[in-house]
Amino acid sequence: MSELCDSSAVELRRLLSAKAISPVELLDACLSRIASINPAVNAVVTLDEPGARTAAKAAEAAILRGEDRGALAGLPVLIKDTQDTAGMRSTYGSPLLRDNVPVADQGSVARLRAAGAIIFGKTNTPEWAAGANTRNPVFGATGNPFDPMRSAAGSSGGSAVALACGMAPLASGSDTGGSLRNPAGFSGIVGMRPSYGLVPSEKRIFGWSNLSTDGPMARNVTDAALMLSVMASDDARDPLAYTLPGEPVRARADRWSAPHPADLGKLRLAFTEDFGFAPTEQAIRRVFRARVSKLAPLFAESREATPDCSGADDAFAVLRAGMFLATHGKNYKERPEMLGPNVRANVEEGLGYSLEDQARASTTQTRIYRAYQTFFANCDVLISPTITLSPRPWSESYPAEIDGVPTRSYFHWLALAYAVTLPGHPAISIPLGRDEAGLPFGLQIVGPRGGDAIVLAVAASIEAAFANDAQLCRPVPDLARLAATPPLSAAPGFLTWE
Repeated sequence: MSELCDSSAVELRRLLSAKAISPVELLDACLSRIASINPAVNAVVTLDEPGARTAAKAAEAAILRGEDRGALAGLPVLIKDTQDTAGMRSTYGSPLLRDNVPVADQGSVARLRAAGAIIFGKTNTPEWAAGANTRNPVFGATGNPFDPMRSAAGSSGGSAVALACGMAPLASGSDTGGSLRNPAGFSGIVGMRPSYGLVPSEKRIFGWSNLSTDGPMARNVTDAALMLSVMASDDARDPLAYTLPGEPVRARADRWSAPHPADLGKLRLAFTEDFGFAPTEQAIRRVFRARVSKLAPLFAESREATPDCSGADDAFAVLRAGMFLATHGKNYKERPEMLGPNVRANVEEGLGYSLEDQARASTTQTRIYRAYQTFFANCDVLISPTITLSPRPWSESYPAEIDGVPTRSYFHWLALAYAVTLPGHPAISIPLGRDEAGLPFGLQIVGPRGGDAIVLAVAASIEAAFANDAQLCRPVPDLARLAATPPLSAAPGFLTWE
């Protein structure tokens, strides 16, 4: 069932530039794939077909005239439904915004469009991106492309599933506690959390907080780098996008668009199953150890080690709750019935904390950041599993236990991701075969402070090393089976709150 829409973004750009294909033809391929596969997984929740066709025809005319419209000219791109798109419904998975149509793109979307991307649809997300199980009462659940009754993780679950199923070559996501990396791990695609400030955002309610960032998602590392080259920018509206007057510190496409392969044989590798605290199930630990045995010989040296992340659970919980309180506190007081259980739980948790708690969390975060700096003085790259467990049914709001041990909160199972969110280091999830259940296994690669280019280079080299290994290459869902699968909307509990 391989078609044009399954090709890489880089290859599609080459074909478009050579006039071997047209943007209209490529858009039609993506729309056709969505029509045949999306009912089974519910990844794409809004389409603007008329607007996309107009943009595709304009891109086609520009290519025929020999005009260079940007790095993404003619490529169809899907946008996470928590990111504003001009003239296209943006609901955030919330009944409060069921009919919301923004008048302007948010900054990261505007940069994609300015680079020639054809923004043609929105992908599903949990309500207000709260949680890592992509379900909401507006559009329902999103199913895993390898088993639609299992979770796609989140909160960028719709984007990850759409990419895995060939509905678009690129899709956007965002990440606080792993929302770019976790769904990438569950769906067998690539999701990168950049260093804070690299992809600026004018929307973060806590401008000086590094917890949340937008980022790229793709089917391979080079495509993710291409997308990052467009999303990276300087923007005075984001206080973390530090810059030097007159110098484009971040918006240099040559730094990101084509990662140079890393010479792994000169690099020091560290690996950890749990960062010393994440509740990682034994089945995932076994798969990870097997992957380490394949990876370690590629590096100059390797050792099992982790930065000191003590206190990470508490610090992330407090800092996250503060963000939810600031964002949703007013609606919680005025119309709590319009908020789902995850959002309400975070707001209520925030109301229960004191300034002393905030001080403790911020101090812990700073200590963890400094521990990372000490740690990376003695290694070049750190790897871990992307996510603590194999995909479970989406009917389970969140994993209440892992290997029989209760989890501390609805997001505790994301600890492998927020262990990296807190210090703000760049990280990427790449697919590396399947786990013991036959579902995708994601490898998280973490780089040093500001080492986004290093992360991309290492990820590209690992990807290339196993590209022809049937056991370790990127798994691909059975599209023919999905096309014959009954619509996910018929499943019990499809359209509910978490």
